Amino acid sequence: MVLDEAQAVKNPAARQTKTVKKLRGSMRVALTGTPVENRLGDLWSIFDFINPGLLGSAAKFKGFARELGKREHARYAPLRRLVSPYILRRMKTDPGIAPELPDKTEMQAFCGLAKPQALLYQQAVRALAKALEDEDSTGIQRRGLVLGALMRFKQICNHPSQFTGDGEYAAAASGKFERLAALAAEIASRGEKVLVFTQFREMCDPLAEHLAGVFGRAGLVLHGGTAVKQRRQLVADFQREDGPPFFILSLKAGGTGLNLTTASHVVHFDRWWNPAVENQATDRAFRIGQQQRVLVHKFVTRGTIEEKIDAMIAEKQRMSDEILAGDAGAALTELSDDEILSMVALDLDRAMG
Repeated sequence: MVLDEAQAVKNPAARQTKTVKKLRGSMRVALTGTPVENRLGDLWSIFDFINPGLLGSAAKFKGFARELGKREHARYAPLRRLVSPYILRRMKTDPGIAPELPDKTEMQAFCGLAKPQALLYQQAVRALAKALEDEDSTGIQRRGLVLGALMRFKQICNHPSQFTGDGEYAAAASGKFERLAALAAEIASRGEKVLVFTQFREMCDPLAEHLAGVFGRAGLVLHGGTAVKQRRQLVADFQREDGPPFFILSLKAGGTGLNLTTASHVVHFDRWWNPAVENQATDRAFRIGQQQRVLVHKFVTRGTIEEKIDAMIAEKQRMSDEILAGDAGAALTELSDDEILSMVALDLDRAMG
């Protein structure tokens, strides 16, 4: 039995996972580029398919992961020693795998807050503080409150109009829009192409309109509402040497399954909790067939929660490199009220500097 894209069985309670695990075979192989996609339990579920019982019961492993998460410096060596004999790992950056593949450089593109953003952000912090003070409930209701607030902070960092819904999207009202315009101008001057990923479908058209003004011509947009047949045509159009200079993609719809190697720049306009998802999106350009060095620009708004998210993603990537990671998004909902407010607090000196 060979299970491709094995991260699809990361949820042991899912019907497809249960169905797969009912199949019988004398040998089992799981193929995946992301053995730990969201949380440590993903690894347990995959190994429950490969070698049932190796990592104990689901409940026992969950308790182990919970205790590990409480430590200031997690020690993964015992677990790594246990699973490593069953893992064959090769990466396309390994010598001899794809020697023709050019380099990839990743960097943070730091942005400030425009005054309208800073005002809205501070108001949102105060609103969250009041809601946490008034909210007596715990568990799922509190998690919903926190996650909703985190989403609002990310919207404000993107553009005030995304938060207010006024549809104006003036470039001067967003530090990210101004930073993107400056970056796009450099890319246009060299005749290069760029992919821009956002987790928000509603940001795709405003970003496309904004960049069309910089490049002097229209680009392409792909999101969850794009028909499958149209997706193929969009990819073909972009891959032409004389095709559009930029492609705006929603992260979930365009982060996998596309070959967009004519782009030598990738912009993550807003950050997803999971570095594996971001890496998959980057790999639309950084893949076999790429002829140029790929530059990855990760937008981070200074003095806001985005700096904390960036630090958490970096730490999570470090753990993921050891085939182990935690769920940053879920971890935030479990913080105390004071810790949450400290995370989202606005540092005006950095944000407006």
